[in-house]
Parts: sequence; structure tokens; C-alpha cells
Amino acid sequence: MPTGDISERAGVLLKALVEQHIRDGQPVGSSTLREASGLPVSAATIRNVLSDLEERGYLHSPHTSAGRVPTARGYRLFVDTLLQVQPLDEESVNTMRAQLHPDKSSTELVQSASSLLSMISAQAGLVTVPRQKAQELRQVEFLPLSGDRVLVIMVVNEREVQNRIIHTQRTFSEDQLRAAAALVNQRFAGMPLQRVQEQVLHEMREARSQIDTYLEAALDLANKALDNDDAEDSYVVAGESRLMGNATAEEMLKLRNLFDTFEEKKDVLHLLERCSRADGVQIFIGEEAGYEVFGDYSVVTAPYSDGTDTLGVLGVIGPTRMAYERVIPVVDVTARMLSAALAH
Repeated sequence: MPTGDISERAGVLLKALVEQHIRDGQPVGSSTLREASGLPVSAATIRNVLSDLEERGYLHSPHTSAGRVPTARGYRLFVDTLLQVQPLDEESVNTMRAQLHPDKSSTELVQSASSLLSMISAQAGLVTVPRQKAQELRQVEFLPLSGDRVLVIMVVNEREVQNRIIHTQRTFSEDQLRAAAALVNQRFAGMPLQRVQEQVLHEMREARSQIDTYLEAALDLANKALDNDDAEDSYVVAGESRLMGNATAEEMLKLRNLFDTFEEKKDVLHLLERCSRADGVQIFIGEEAGYEVFGDYSVVTAPYSDGTDTLGVLGVIGPTRMAYERVIPVVDVTARMLSAALAH
């Protein structure tokens, strides 16, 4: 049992203390720890070991209790050297396999993955939407609505259909919109969406210089259809209510700050962007995430792909005393299954 700079006995006690704290959320005293660890030593010996662990920064004592709780550093040592990850149970794997079916669109798969992460881990599940550069335009259709509104029906990749309503600066007839769609499909079908938008903006500048109003109108419609920077679409989160289930009044205040961060998205997205460049499961405990709002929470993430390119990141967010032995395989298996579904 490699435990860095602590003895094997200290490692056994730290493991037992962390597991006990994860189970009941209370500070752990020496008598409870003696029974939980099964070590044939006195309570005084255990107290001495715990004092040493506290001096080294692995534990701390809340003011209102004689017991101790793990610090972020203690959880890190536990996760890296003491944790025994359990394989995911067959029922959960079968549920994932049924929900992450290749016949679903990428949007449906992301929604399903987020819900599965939350349901199986009993924490909040989060999945970023696939990066736009991995999506290819197959076909676009423009349909007139009332006033200056146009319904855009866009087929992406092989089977995903995206519908959007855009507002135009002028009113178009059905024939004009049909002709514009034909022009866009002729020029851009089969290209990645990101490249399509870059090309559209380039050709819009060219069209203006050539005073080609027909082309400019078609490109303007395409640009509005592709301009999907809405922050609401950046990631899907499910299960915030699960974090509130056993929260104390003090924890509720911290949760409100966390939920505000979910809404603002920026910090979460920065963290997930770092995770997208990693290989496999990553774990951020407390302040390791680099943001104060995550101080009492852990984030367990893994990238997902289409078999060739990384498309995004999924993960679980919960209190630092989450059941890591279960959350880690949930995140790992979900990422693998989502990748397999998107690779079809």
C-alpha cells in the first residue's frame, strides 16, 4: 500500500477515516476509528497518529468537535493511493447501454449521458455539447414564418436534425428562401460547420464588394443559422437537486453559489476545457479546480470522442466526500459508451 510520506498504519487509519466520513458526513473520533479500522492498537495510539496526520495537512478538527475530517490533501492521498475502485454493477451498465444507443442524435445522447451520470452517481451530471468543428452540414432548409422570422431546418452529420428560428432584416418569400437554401447546400454541404461559417463570412465580404445582393441575402441567412453562440447550449447539467438532498443550512449557501456558477458557465467551461486536453479520468478535489466556488466540491471528468477527435467532456460534480470508488467508474464507462455511440 504505497502511501507517500506516511506509514502503513497511518494509511490504514486515513482510509478508514475518509470512508467513515463519506458515509455519514460527521467528524470521526478515535474510538470510532479504532473499531472501523480493525487495528489492534489503543485509542491513545490512534490519537497520536491522527495528530501527526493533522500536522501534515491531511486532516483537520472542526471547532465544535473532537473528531477529525479529511482535508482536500487528505482526499487526494486517499484517491491516489488508498482507494479501491469497484467495477460498475451490471444493472447500471445495462441501463447505460440502453440509454446511450447509437441511433440517437448527438443532442439526445448528451441529454441522456447527463441524466445517467446524475442518476447513477447521485450527484450532478454534466456534459458539454459536441464541438461544432466535429459536425458536418448535410442539408439546410429555410421556411418562412410570420414577419421577419424564418425557421431553419439543418441536417448535421448523418442523422441529427437541428431546428432554429432566426430573425432577418427583411421579409423573404417561400421561393426566395428555397433558392437561398439550394445555394447554401450547393456551396457548403459536406463541410464542417465551423469551416462553413468561416467561408460564409468571407463570401459575405466578397458579395458586398461585388454588390451581389442575391448572394449576400443567402449568405446572411446561412450566417444567422450557424451563429449558435448561445451560452445555454454550451453544456447540459442534470441533478442539481440531488446535491440539495442532504445539505445543511451552511452547505445550502455554498450550493447557491455553485448553482450561480452553473448559470454563468464561464468558470465551469474553463475547467472543462482543461479536462478536454487530458487522457482518461481526471479528479479535481476542492481548491485543485482553481476556483473558490469549488472549494467544498470535487469534479470528476473524462473526455469523450467520436473515435477520432475529442468532441467534449463529461463529468460529475459533488461534495468532496462523494463516493469516489463509484463515481470514477461511472464517469469512465459513460465516456466510453458515449464515444462508442457517437462513433457509429
